[in-house]
Amino acid sequence: MVPQSMDSNLARAPLRETPADRPRLLAAIEAPAAAASAARELHLGPPHVAEGQRLSALSMALRIAFGVAVYAICAVVVLALLVVCLPSRKLRMKIGNHTGHVTGRLAAWLSGSSYHVRGVEHLDPKRPAIYVANHASILDIVLGIWLAPVGTVGVAKKEIVRYPFFGQYYWLSGHLRIDRKNARSALRSLRQLSALVAKHALSVFIWPEGQRSLDGRLRPFKRGAFRLALETRLPVVPVVIAGSHRAWPRGAVRLSRANVTITCLPAIDTTSWKAETLGQHAQQIEDLFAATLPADQKPLTKA
Repeated sequence: MVPQSMDSNLARAPLRETPADRPRLLAAIEAPAAAASAARELHLGPPHVAEGQRLSALSMALRIAFGVAVYAICAVVVLALLVVCLPSRKLRMKIGNHTGHVTGRLAAWLSGSSYHVRGVEHLDPKRPAIYVANHASILDIVLGIWLAPVGTVGVAKKEIVRYPFFGQYYWLSGHLRIDRKNARSALRSLRQLSALVAKHALSVFIWPEGQRSLDGRLRPFKRGAFRLALETRLPVVPVVIAGSHRAWPRGAVRLSRANVTITCLPAIDTTSWKAETLGQHAQQIEDLFAATLPADQKPLTKA
């Protein structure tokens, strides 16, 4: 899956921060960091790897062959289940989520990197939420598929159906496709998603930057995910991914070993949000990401 912003053409609303807002904003940034230090953790892969060590061509070939074999076996069973369950979109999504927990975890393990997930308790399947994550590598998609709670709908660009096998699987699973080049169509998709989320008590996993970062640094957030939060009043859960851009750099054919940390921060209440301050709320969440990411992934400050 290659999730995108709900609407990459929506303009960024300016932040109008008042002096009274600053203590609250600082507390919002510091509190999740303190909470994460005592959070429940999950680990996958070696405890620690030597950064930058590239996988050999033979190792890559063997890993890909094993992964394809496992996926082929799963596909036969899962696609059959999805076809049988066509009348129930919610059930198809849950089947896709359960499958993703297995296949996403396997793909991450096969990458050869070390993954540490902090704050696992904030990925709560009993509470619908909007999960927002930064996007610096294709591996982020694998991580999202692995970690998304059961009952989560994905959001991807409409071209996803052109991807052999995976695109058809994504479509059959009932996830949403949007036309990110058409603002009117994207807004219409947003309303459809809001209705779907409300009807089935679903969560949403989305990448608010709109597209993958070129250098791993955080890009400005688009407003689609936060407009969805405003409409649904679901809490927003930041999922901060650090180090994946070193594991699979953009344009690289072979993977490199890296130590990747995924920090799931506490849910942010949206019930008091207002349309006129949406840009400010989005900026505050973007600041949370910037505060949590390591120095080489923080956005560059403008002169």
